[in-house]
Amino acid sequence: MAIADQDAVALRIQSILNNSATEEKKTETEPEDDSSSSEDENAQKSGNVRSRRPGNRFWKNEKTRFTTLIASKGLKQSFEAQQKLRNELKHARELSRSVKEKRAQMKQAKRERRKESKRRQEENARKSEIVQVIKNPAKLKRLKKKQLRNIEKRDTLGSV
Repeated sequence: MAIADQDAVALRIQSILNNSATEEKKTETEPEDDSSSSEDENAQKSGNVRSRRPGNRFWKNEKTRFTTLIASKGLKQSFEAQQKLRNELKHARELSRSVKEKRAQMKQAKRERRKESKRRQEENARKSEIVQVIKNPAKLKRLKKKQLRNIEKRDTLGSV
């Protein structure tokens, strides 16, 4: 059985002993009556309304909150075991950090490749365009709106 289980059993035994001791004191001080009204009056006097079991179910005990229970500290590890555990945790953190860095580098490389390919694609599209130089600007005035929308200005000389 684990240490925590043993502590829980010990706490349970203590609570049972305490409950039985308080019940013995009550029986010594006042005689029991079969009437339920006297129990209600006693509960109201003491201020503990929840002490009475619901529907006289004797197996229903008053529940204790987790905050009232005393938690055991557990087994103490030796210094070497603690050091070993620390080193293992440190190693695991380093591994996770290196994996994260690797992923970030891969993402960055992918982003750069995408950017470069997009730049090349735009450059190739510009090179393959069919360009017609408009020498007579008066022609522009005669064009319809739809045709004007398709016209774009370009640097035909380029950076030579």
